[in-house]
Amino acid sequence: MNKLTFRGNWDQVKGKLKQKFGQLTDQDLLFAEGKDDELLGRLEAKLGKKKDDLRAMIAQL
Repeated sequence: MNKLTFRGNWDQVKGKLKQKFGQLTDQDLLFAEGKDDELLGRLEAKLGKKKDDLRAMIAQL
């Protein structure tokens, strides 16, 4: 999977991620078009999960 995909808008997804992982901050969840890897890298470091696992989890939200 090359691109980060999610259903709904990013604000909704961000809220769901913050509910699921209380340690995430708005700074951790900054998302800019074309910066998928940067976001996933921050989440990978903070949550200790692999990028592919994070992509799948975000796609399911």
